[in-house]
Amino acid sequence: MELITDADAAAAEARLAGLALRTASVPCEWAPGELWLKPENLQPVGAFKIRGAGNALARLDPQLRSAGVITHSSGNHGQALAYAARSYGVACTVVVPEGAPRVKVAAMHGFGAETVTVAGDRRAETARELAGKHGLTLVPPFDHRDVIAGQATVGTEIAADLPGVETVLVPVGGGGLAAGVATAIGARCPRARVVGVEPELAADAKQSLQRGRLTPWPDELTRRTMADGVRVGPSQLTFAHLKARLDGIVTVGEEEIFAAVGALARRAHLVAEPSGAVAAAAHLAGRGPGGRTVAVVSGGNVDADLLARAVTAAG
Repeated sequence: MELITDADAAAAEARLAGLALRTASVPCEWAPGELWLKPENLQPVGAFKIRGAGNALARLDPQLRSAGVITHSSGNHGQALAYAARSYGVACTVVVPEGAPRVKVAAMHGFGAETVTVAGDRRAETARELAGKHGLTLVPPFDHRDVIAGQATVGTEIAADLPGVETVLVPVGGGGLAAGVATAIGARCPRARVVGVEPELAADAKQSLQRGRLTPWPDELTRRTMADGVRVGPSQLTFAHLKARLDGIVTVGEEEIFAAVGALARRAHLVAEPSGAVAAAAHLAGRGPGGRTVAVVSGGNVDADLLARAVTAAG
């Protein structure tokens, strides 16, 4: 299976100029050890997903692109594809799972997307069916080389800002972000360790790496975590990248994720959704390898009630 290269990441970086924000690595004097945060919650769609969606759409044949695009997403990738599609003036449809966060679905509509709601285990199948029926191009949330290359630009920016970085902590759901970051950091900062972070209640990627083969967890298990953006597991493509380039995966509990959401809001003044807080949670809980560490805050599209509770608890 062909993996992306650092050259793919560099090309994606050039394509994304003007669409995705170049986020700075922010030092955290309040945190234990040496910690910087990579605030992808500041992207125009509130998450890193704009990078992968934007690169994939830019690479798409103009004729295919003009016919419209479709994806399946619990929220952030759907918003990102809708945002990028709007910039090209093309239609976008997002298949969302039942129970998807209302704030994310509302944002998709705000960017002009049409949504179709189905059971969580049918979203990928439904997206493929609708793509064939209506002549749309499927842009998956992570199982695509152009999407992974776009996410890799998170790593190219970290390497440029902190060439002496020793550890990069990155959330793992479908694995596109971790695959891309591990590729870029491995090429540009070869002494650094890239470590994935998953919720204990959705640790399928960790188990897969331990067993040496994909071990999907059913939806009824992964939906238990509040970190909805990392409930889905890796594909064969992303798993191949993780197996070859990731230095391991650690897990965090629900209380630790919740506490990290509150700490990021109160101490770093960053709004993070639970999925976006898992990497910081690992560092704050002492699960990372240590050293000069960057934790990727992958998204900030959080339910207002959850954020209020987390901020109150952190006080």
